[in-house]
Amino acid sequence: MEEMKLSIVVPARNEEGRIGDFLKEYCEYFGDIGGWEMIVVVNNTQDNTISVLKKFMKKYQSLRYLDYSSVYTGKGGAVHAGFESALGDVVGYVDADASTPASAFHELVEKLNGCDGVIASRWRKDSKINKKQPISRRVSSRVFNLLVRGMFGLNYTDTQCGAKVFTRKALKRVRLGVTNWAFDIDVLYQMKKKGFLVREIATTWIDREDSKLNVGRVSLEMLLAILRYRIVYSPFRFVVIVYDFIFGKGEKMNYRRLVNG
Repeated sequence: MEEMKLSIVVPARNEEGRIGDFLKEYCEYFGDIGGWEMIVVVNNTQDNTISVLKKFMKKYQSLRYLDYSSVYTGKGGAVHAGFESALGDVVGYVDADASTPASAFHELVEKLNGCDGVIASRWRKDSKINKKQPISRRVSSRVFNLLVRGMFGLNYTDTQCGAKVFTRKALKRVRLGVTNWAFDIDVLYQMKKKGFLVREIATTWIDREDSKLNVGRVSLEMLLAILRYRIVYSPFRFVVIVYDFIFGKGEKMNYRRLVNG
C-alpha cells in the first residue's frame, strides 16, 4: 500500500455547479504526484453535489467523500470531520471554488520545511491576485483582520484564506470545537496556544465572480463568531454556554475540548 503523504479536505455545500472544474484540476495535478487523498465533506446540501463526486470517483481512486448532506455542520464542522477522517502525514483544506490553484496549494505543502503548518495569504505584497476584490470585501477583510490581531494576538495578514496545511501530528494535539466562520481562527489560536509554528506565505488567488458570499451578512456573522469565541476564552464563558443550552440550534461548540484542551 502506498504511503499516504497528503490529505486534502474540501468542504462542499451546494457545489454541484462548480466542483467538477475544481476536481478536474486538483485530481489531474496531484494524480501525477502520488501518495495523496482528497476528502470532500458534503454538508447541509440540497443539490446533486454527491452525484458529481461519484462520477469523478470512477476515474480517481484517491477521491472519497463524507456525507453530511442532510446535517447542519457549518463549514468548520465539515473541515473538522475531514481532519478526523484524514490519513495523510500532512492534512490541509481548500475551498471548492478553485480560487486557490492546485499548484498554489501544493506550494503550501512544499514549504512546510519543519513547520507545523503553512497558510496562504492574499494580502502579502508578493501574492498574485488576478483582480482586486470589491472595495466592500477589502474593507471588511481588513477590519476583521485588525480585530483578530487585537483579540487573539494572531499576527497574520490573512486568517480567512481558504487554503491551509498542517502536519497531522500537530492537528492531533489541537482540540477543535468551532464550526462556524471562526473555525480558521480556532485552528490557528489553538496552534498558537500549543506552541506550534505556523508560517504564512504569499499565494496565487483567483477571485471568482460566482462567489456565494453576501458581504454584509457574512461580515456580521464573522464578527459575532469571533466575539463569542473570545468570550469562551474568558471568565464569562458561562454566558455563551447558557445561551447555547437554551437557544442554540445551529452552532454548538465543544466547550470542554476548547477550554480544557
